[in-house]
Amino acid sequence: MSKKLEGNGLWESSRMMLPQHKEQSIQNQKEKPHLASEPPTKKEMEMMRDSVILPVALKIVEKKSIEVEMSSLTLKFLYCSATKILTKRIREDVQLSKKILVERNIRVFEDSKDDTEITYRYVCRGCEDRFVMTKDFMRAEVSGRIGSYTKNLVTLFQEAMKNK
Repeated sequence: MSKKLEGNGLWESSRMMLPQHKEQSIQNQKEKPHLASEPPTKKEMEMMRDSVILPVALKIVEKKSIEVEMSSLTLKFLYCSATKILTKRIREDVQLSKKILVERNIRVFEDSKDDTEITYRYVCRGCEDRFVMTKDFMRAEVSGRIGSYTKNLVTLFQEAMKNK
């Protein structure tokens, strides 16, 4: 940048800024800090965790569905049908989870990974931080989620059989 333009208040980052715009920008920054630094609630942290765990559960169920389709199991059709229903339900929950995070202006990124844990970085209303999930915790959580979806599916089947 030219020496003539430095420090005159009209030019910032090679763009001209009117004094009124600069005042408005400064005032907006003064009003937003209390909102920007607000940490996520417990419920929002759970939603962030869901946004990580549900896609993993979905991949596992999809992989098992393909394995069953390729197998020569006697009840292959039943297993394939059940896994497709599970896949559909989990996919709906993944989409809902993403939608809620977008509405609340929350973003989650995988930061680093090693043999025992995965670190995720998140941005929630301007507040940036990290959370760590061990792979053992993720396995247990994914297994529990798939078990819960399966239990709900079996309950629906049982209710349908009672109503017949």
